Amino acid sequence: MHAETETPDVQVADAVTGNWVDRWAPAAARPYFRLSRLDRPIGTWLLLLPCWWGVLLAAASTGWRWFDLWIIIGCGLGAILMRGAGCTWNDITDRDIDGSVARTRSRPIPSGAVSVKQALAWMVVQSLAAFLILLTFPPTAIWLGIGSLALVCIYPFAKRFTWWPQIFLGLAFNWGALLAWAAHSNALSLAPVFLYLAGIAWTIFYDTIYAHQDIEDDALIGVKSTARLFGDNSPSILRLFLALTITLLTVAMIAALIEPASPLQLALAACGAWAMGWHMAWQLARLDIDNPAICLKLFRSNRDAGLIPVLFLAAVILL
Repeated sequence: MHAETETPDVQVADAVTGNWVDRWAPAAARPYFRLSRLDRPIGTWLLLLPCWWGVLLAAASTGWRWFDLWIIIGCGLGAILMRGAGCTWNDITDRDIDGSVARTRSRPIPSGAVSVKQALAWMVVQSLAAFLILLTFPPTAIWLGIGSLALVCIYPFAKRFTWWPQIFLGLAFNWGALLAWAAHSNALSLAPVFLYLAGIAWTIFYDTIYAHQDIEDDALIGVKSTARLFGDNSPSILRLFLALTITLLTVAMIAALIEPASPLQLALAACGAWAMGWHMAWQLARLDIDNPAICLKLFRSNRDAGLIPVLFLAAVILL
């Protein structure tokens, strides 16, 4: 009887091979960690990197403060928690869809490892922990963090009513650029808005590549995506989003640094944007939209693409 009711320990199909959750996490915790995508850290990086862009560009503009170190750490912890809460919510709302898609039917809810009630409780725990971190930031950042919940709630439903769910993902995933800037300055300006828009264009770029893994299943069950919308024209259309990403990122750098920074600092920041563009061009040169393994590999490489502006902005601050 015990064997019949035991929670199944099902590894998720698109998890990183040999990840720490599958190898070392306690068995009882594994389904919850998988709900939070702790076995697939790329999403946490993609949520975190715009936060680091925001705080570092703000620090380069108005000067480094030691509180910025806490913003960097707090955003890291918050990205883990809020990505986990968002993915848990996504899996709750998509449980029927996930059961119909080969890549996602092994996720904790459709596989039976976690019930919907258990998932809801886990989502609340993660959200409350993230909220405690948010309360250490200035008021403007706190209100921005609260406002982001609407985007998190809406995103899982976007693929049901629009061909552009990647825009909704971009709106949610890059909100940290605004929040982290506000955490530094307790205000907003044009620079973080351009940074936010650059992040949205980048999200459309990388998540279209990601969505090509599921294009056949999505077509069968009626789920919309930019991968289905662009089809075989994806590489050429993604070049436009590459150009838009780098243009908006460069404008954000100029808007933030044109007055306070030296010409060398401004040029260095702009080089960070252009170097990221070269990485995105490298991805397009290797993209095969009919090869899911290549799509997943290139999608994951966007951690490195997003780290490039981080490194250049850190150099600007050190000059």
